[in-house]
Amino acid sequence: MTKEQQVQLGRKVMGEVYKQMPVLPDSSPETQYIQQLGKRLASAIPREYSWPYEFHVIPQKDINAFALPGGPMFVNVGAIVAADNEAELVGVMAHEMSHVYMQHSAKQASKNQWASMLGALGGLFGGGVGSLARAGIQLGAGTLLMRYSRHDEAQADSVGAIIMYKAGYDPRALADFFAKLEKQGGGGGPQFLSDHPNPGNRQAAIDKEISNWPQQRYLRDSDAFLRAKQHAATLKVYSAQQIADGAKQGLWAQQNNQGGVTPANSPGTADAATGSLSSVTYQQVRPSNNMAEWSKGTFRISYPDNWRPIEDQTPALTIAPPAGTADGVIAYGVIIGSVRDSSVSSLDQATENLIRNLQQSNPDLRASGDFQNTQVGGKQGKSVILTGRSPLQQNGQAVGERDWLITASDPQGGLAYLLFIAPESEFSQLRPVYERMLNSFQFTGQ
Repeated sequence: MTKEQQVQLGRKVMGEVYKQMPVLPDSSPETQYIQQLGKRLASAIPREYSWPYEFHVIPQKDINAFALPGGPMFVNVGAIVAADNEAELVGVMAHEMSHVYMQHSAKQASKNQWASMLGALGGLFGGGVGSLARAGIQLGAGTLLMRYSRHDEAQADSVGAIIMYKAGYDPRALADFFAKLEKQGGGGGPQFLSDHPNPGNRQAAIDKEISNWPQQRYLRDSDAFLRAKQHAATLKVYSAQQIADGAKQGLWAQQNNQGGVTPANSPGTADAATGSLSSVTYQQVRPSNNMAEWSKGTFRISYPDNWRPIEDQTPALTIAPPAGTADGVIAYGVIIGSVRDSSVSSLDQATENLIRNLQQSNPDLRASGDFQNTQVGGKQGKSVILTGRSPLQQNGQAVGERDWLITASDPQGGLAYLLFIAPESEFSQLRPVYERMLNSFQFTGQ
């Protein structure tokens, strides 16, 4: 799996977590504290090798934590309460972050298993947890994704120790916490340890790992840890069985949505029968004012940093808010690509041919108005507004869609295009950010 595919996978599964488990809001003291720790640990990883980590808290009494491919991570309240000091809690988090860093979930399955798993995830709308379970993923009451091997565990310990050390914590606290879980027996430890088999003598392995590292004064406790642990002990928490029962009743999806807990940029899901996206609000896709840059192949472009680039199997690139796309269906965002058309010599004719090709997959698509001259990456281009039907629905009916198509000749002699997509009613709100993205677009390697 590519890095982009792992990020996609993790975010799709994260959307399922918010349906199947209670999650504390980001405003809770526990979540704010865990996010503070997470940022400190993530900053210890060189940026070019890191992942888009994010951190959330589940009000579950069992001692557990899990990280999804691509970076989303969830920590149980039980883990916060059970830690005797901040370094122990950091050890659990660094260990889970290392599974993401080492791409263990992506590496341990065969290509056939991942094909099955991705197919199930693409169809979450149909089977939900049942589809995940058939693909080898357990979600909700116990574990998430496939169980790790002892070799994976040893690697996660080793890399986790490095992350802890660079963040200023004693790596031996990682082994101390695991040892404590093993001694607890029925106190919640088995759930965590069933997914994380002991690779051997953790303490001896970590002592050997750090024996030649320069000594430093380690962080151990903080006032923030003590406050978070004290407050966590007052929360209403649930057992694994209670969470599983609530998931069957749809309790957590309703509770998370009503409480505004579900992230605004959580992935959308498509309707199996119509291929449409479920209800998505503008708040869920609102573009950030901060811009990131994507550069690869023949062009580069800036985009809102809360949107995600998705590389297709074709030369096309999609940049979209996670909530605005699902299972190959896109309601918000931009598709960028290049096509070869040796049968025409004019830009106008090549653009008309491209529109006809687009109509094959969206027969309702129509040009609204004439082609206008424009500039694309320093080249003369064409601009035209298209109208059609959005994959979004309202009262069972597809809403109108407005697409903005920009074309120009690319440096390799093909036709480069940018197709900006939005529902008709929200296109004007997104037009400024689309113009900003277009103005940033540059051909490279000319």
